[in-house]
Amino acid sequence: MNGLKIIINGIIKENPTFALLLGMCPTLATTTSASNGMAMGLCTMFVLMCSNMAISAIKNLVPDKVRIPVFIVVIAAFVSILQLVIKAYLPALDSSLGIFIPLIVVNCIILGRAEAFASKHNVSDSLFDGIGIGLGFTLALTLLGSLREILGAGSIFGLKLFSGDGMLLFILPPGAFIVLGYLIAIVNNIKEKKK
Repeated sequence: MNGLKIIINGIIKENPTFALLLGMCPTLATTTSASNGMAMGLCTMFVLMCSNMAISAIKNLVPDKVRIPVFIVVIAAFVSILQLVIKAYLPALDSSLGIFIPLIVVNCIILGRAEAFASKHNVSDSLFDGIGIGLGFTLALTLLGSLREILGAGSIFGLKLFSGDGMLLFILPPGAFIVLGYLIAIVNNIKEKKK
């Protein structure tokens, strides 16, 4: 398969947030700001890329009966590496994302891509799939976090856009549902017009 086609597919057609509606827990919980959304997306992309390549490399060695547990162990290994690096070098990010870094292990996007793509394709295609799905997830979380931060705090990436405060509702959990709902509606509307 063509690497660029796989990447574009992950960003647009199989976008985990807007098309497949996967990974809603970190999507809603970590997008209180643009920087948090981007950081969570990049962390997930790292794990996707590494676990996809590793699973693709060992797919012929793993018996079908223990396939899913092996995939989870591989994913957990990369999440552990990521978490240790973040704790050591980015303590502010660690405290900001908190429990959602270790929860990447059970993110259905990662296990789903391991099962649906990496276990059936070669290592390079699996890498491109991880990049594409990871970029799609990162873009979606960054967009959602940006909109919530603009509406809720009047800033983006911490830079104040207008004086005064925004509407607190958008920083709180209900704001995540509202903004995500509108974004999904816009994406679906664009898709319908293209048909």
